[in-house]
Amino acid sequence: MAIAHPTRLAPGPVDLRAVDTRTTPGFDGDKAAGQAALELLGRELTELQERLFAHGRVGGRQRLLLVLQGMDTSGKGGTVRKTVGLVDPQGVRTVSFRAPTAEERAHDFLWRVRRVLPPAGDLGVFDRSHYEDVLVARVRGLAGPAEIERRMEAINAFEAELVDDGVTIVKCLLHISPEEQLARLLARLDDPAKHWKFSPDDIDDRARWGEYRAAYEAALCRTNTDAAPWFLVPADRKWYRNLAVAQILLAALREMDLAWPPADFDVDAERARLLGTEPSA
Repeated sequence: MAIAHPTRLAPGPVDLRAVDTRTTPGFDGDKAAGQAALELLGRELTELQERLFAHGRVGGRQRLLLVLQGMDTSGKGGTVRKTVGLVDPQGVRTVSFRAPTAEERAHDFLWRVRRVLPPAGDLGVFDRSHYEDVLVARVRGLAGPAEIERRMEAINAFEAELVDDGVTIVKCLLHISPEEQLARLLARLDDPAKHWKFSPDDIDDRARWGEYRAAYEAALCRTNTDAAPWFLVPADRKWYRNLAVAQILLAALREMDLAWPPADFDVDAERARLLGTEPSA
């Protein structure tokens, strides 16, 4: 995949501690400028997403899958609202992966993922994803090292299969600092309107920050492929996070190089017929 963006992760080992979560790679403006840039970018993003949707309705195979990962409060939901929310919702399907159900546990971990892949022409969004099964499973000891490695090999094969089937995969790790997470968790506790967003499990996971970081570093290194690369998006500044993901999505849609589908009828004849037709009383 030829998508270029300053946040695209280079091949090789990953050290998340070396990445400043407040930086704004590729953008020199402030918050106001970033929000304005997002609004302007949204116009082209909307048109290209509509072209993708149109192709899917006339037999095209292409589709786009956005994978959002990150620690609690990193802004997965906010990115869906502020960035994905720029495009026509009828062509968007958002899925959130939580703890697997009994039925899902009875199958291989990718079974539930295959069931909710976006259809042709759609933009699919995974708010959390199949990566939970190598991240949470590793940190909480739900699977051993050999099984975690098997799953990562399976993910690489699965994503390559999707790409061969016309899926463009964009994987974004929304990278926040523990200090920013603390501020966001406190904000949830201080505001009754945000209590529904808070879970006591968030504190338990925060206490294992280093373990999650190591799990993310291993998964990023192991599954950062040419077919489905990772983008490491600094996410302490929400406005930059939204802009960066929008820029990455726009680059993916531009790479598809989709024109509007041609009419499968005689346009001039239909225009003449329309102009010569009066509605019945």
